Amino acid sequence: MQAEQKNAPVGEQGQEDAGKVSLVGREYEVEIGPVAHGGHCIARTDEGQVLFVRHTLPGERVVARVTDGEEGARFLRADAVEILDASKDRIAAPCPYAGPGRCGGCDWQHAKPGAQRRLKGEVLTEQLERLAGLTPEQVGWDGTVMPAEGDKLPAGEVPAWRTRVQYAVDEDGNAGLRRHRSHEVEPVEHCLIAAPGVSELGIEERDWSGMASVDAIAATGSQDRQVILEPRPGARLPLVELDRPASVLRVAEQDGGIHRVHGRPFVRERADGRTYRVGNGGFWQVHPKAADTLVTAVMQGLLPRKGDTALDLYCGVGLFAAAIADRVGDEGAVLGIESGKRAVEDARHNVREFDRVRIEQGKVEAALPRTGITEADLIVLDPPRAGAGKQTVKHLASLAARRIAYVACDPAALARDVAYFAEQGYRVRTLRAFDLFPMTHHVECVAILEPVAKVS
Repeated sequence: MQAEQKNAPVGEQGQEDAGKVSLVGREYEVEIGPVAHGGHCIARTDEGQVLFVRHTLPGERVVARVTDGEEGARFLRADAVEILDASKDRIAAPCPYAGPGRCGGCDWQHAKPGAQRRLKGEVLTEQLERLAGLTPEQVGWDGTVMPAEGDKLPAGEVPAWRTRVQYAVDEDGNAGLRRHRSHEVEPVEHCLIAAPGVSELGIEERDWSGMASVDAIAATGSQDRQVILEPRPGARLPLVELDRPASVLRVAEQDGGIHRVHGRPFVRERADGRTYRVGNGGFWQVHPKAADTLVTAVMQGLLPRKGDTALDLYCGVGLFAAAIADRVGDEGAVLGIESGKRAVEDARHNVREFDRVRIEQGKVEAALPRTGITEADLIVLDPPRAGAGKQTVKHLASLAARRIAYVACDPAALARDVAYFAEQGYRVRTLRAFDLFPMTHHVECVAILEPVAKVS
């Protein structure tokens, strides 16, 4: 790839003697290479320095302006500020707040929906090959990233899927979203990917002076709405008047805890034919179809049997624990482990009808050994973005489960942990990928693992 330097960085003169020279503001004309994990593509300068370029697509020729980095750095970050030769997959971004220096909430507003899913598939393929040494064929994956039900829309249309939106508030009281890799706020009148239940609250239209952030939650399967206010230090809570009824919570300045102001401290979510209580803004899948999609994929992969014993690790409010318990029957047993205190309380409430389900509080790596469990038929793990890690994987493999379902929100973490499982005698039987975060670079995966001897 050839790159032509367009201009010198802002403020470069006189910096040579003071240390490394900032390249922020310098522009390069470059040819764009493959997509990379993180919502950007790869290019190189004439000097061979790697550019991670946002707002572009593979195969394009663009003018890229450096947003972060200095001479001699391993890589630079940049935005495509002029498109010289456009990809056939490029469209005009439907969102007026998308683009260089604007809202950082979306990565692929400028790409056709089908192209977005292909890019995510390419990232997942690359991470598996680089970090686990596995091809799509070896993990039983056809390379497809499936859209959620109702999300397969024509180019230029955006699915309104985000049921949880954290609005930042600027110094003037305007609600907006953070710019990419920045604390700066981009005020918005309407977020296109916000679910209708969030948009109907009218948060963007109000003055939030004194607040640092406003979280909006619109439950799936109920009319529950909730806002969580985080005041700036010393600020008083405003009188909250919204366009739809909603409970109000606040973040305490002293300890960061979340406390009820009025209304329920929880919302009711529906999935797998059940109602789940989720309190104090706790974790729940953001896409309205995500919980059902993932439960279906996990259950189809595990194929629970009556009387099975199972583990649900990083169990949150008990989504998978309840689903498994419902299928293993009265002779089966399920243990869930979750570190969050409020999530554990909710999980215990959500599985209260099952006598042989237990929820323990603690970090998985510490709590699981304390249980004394030496074997299990089935395991589900849905770890945070960093993954489970080598020691936890080693412990899980020692339990000799018939099948393990790994739910992953990060391709790199999934690939690393799959490699650790391989060291312990487990390999991936099937892998499914779902586009549960349209317009962003994120992708959700469900990998089903089995002991090598059992894989046909």
